[in-house]
Amino acid sequence: MAFIAVLGGTGYTGAAVAAEARRRGHDVTAASRSAPSSPVDGVTYVEGSVLDPDVLDRALADADVVLVGLSPRGDMAGKVEGVVQELVARLAGTSTRLGYVGGASSLLAEEGGPRLWDVTEDQVPDEVKPEIRTGLDVLALLEASPESLDWFYVSPPVDYGSWLGTPSKGEYVLGGDVLLRDADGASTISADDLALAILDEIESPAHHRARFTAIS
Repeated sequence: MAFIAVLGGTGYTGAAVAAEARRRGHDVTAASRSAPSSPVDGVTYVEGSVLDPDVLDRALADADVVLVGLSPRGDMAGKVEGVVQELVARLAGTSTRLGYVGGASSLLAEEGGPRLWDVTEDQVPDEVKPEIRTGLDVLALLEASPESLDWFYVSPPVDYGSWLGTPSKGEYVLGGDVLLRDADGASTISADDLALAILDEIESPAHHRARFTAIS
């Protein structure tokens, strides 16, 4: 059993991770700016901004794993990087793992090829680019972090989000740094299925200071 802190614990990914972690018997603290609409029995909810050191202290207390599922939008635009920098400073040299849920743009479009971002940047709406750059910058920040920090970075596939209504299959296909697609060319996964991959990584660590992706 692990103590898992989920920052952004009521969002699309964070809520699914918190629910799956509790289903498996882990202790979970979920921090978010608002109370959950459907709280999960047994999850400890910390309400407030993680930009507040007191809120962060409460969320991280006794954590074996800290998973960042913060959305870099709205009043958090341009601020998630600072949160991650603070976590790196706090967790480097400790046994606590740091996980981050980013985006697909840093994945390689094909084996040995350019990043997806490098071949799609001109097609991305300007209002979306800042949050994509946050994902790219956080990956670079983690790669440059002290070797004493054990981190993992999760890149969902291209089509990922609550608005898509992606059905859950109860399974996933795991990948590394290259974008995955299924036999029909689709690159998607539900939050529940991505949570399976994340909890499997937490329970059986296989990606140390590395990134992985998954589709279903």
